[in-house]
Amino acid sequence: MKSRCEWAIHDPLFLDYHDNEWGVPVHDDRRLFEMLVLEGAQAGLNWRMILKRRKNYRRAFQGFDPEKIAAFTKTDIDRLMNDPGIIRNRRKIESAVRNAQALLTVIDEEGSFNSFIWNLAGTNTRHNSWTSMTEIPSKDHRSDTMSRELKKRGFSFAGSTICYAFMQSVGMVNDHVVGCFRHDELMTGSR
Repeated sequence: MKSRCEWAIHDPLFLDYHDNEWGVPVHDDRRLFEMLVLEGAQAGLNWRMILKRRKNYRRAFQGFDPEKIAAFTKTDIDRLMNDPGIIRNRRKIESAVRNAQALLTVIDEEGSFNSFIWNLAGTNTRHNSWTSMTEIPSKDHRSDTMSRELKKRGFSFAGSTICYAFMQSVGMVNDHVVGCFRHDELMTGSR
């Protein structure tokens, strides 16, 4: 049996996410936007609730197409507030719309969200060498910088802790513990 990060071993949903997504570098603007919205939706809740609803989020938020979401109206937000498949929090739904608008501005100014956001994180994956989950921080100086820059550009639900979780999820930081089989796979790029 493969050794894994302890948070993933007792839940099939977490196991699949851990083995196939968490820490894998993402460079697609739409996928990066999706993860930023989902991490914001998770604020104050647990990640399992969001993972269980991810298909519903993709449906409700038009496949995370930022151009479509940026054009959402009050009617669209009201519709989403009645959608039992997602977290029905008005502030988080409105944030997704604002963030889509801000993302489009970043793409317009910077060429892509990918290059903008990865530059904030340090351009390459940072591979940590934690031996225990208790060593992993909830934020760091890079997530602080990312949060400040995103907020300056009009993003919301983009605090430092959310940014750090986002960095973990899209492979900007490899926080698999050293005993986890994914730690070395991600360091070497093998699979």
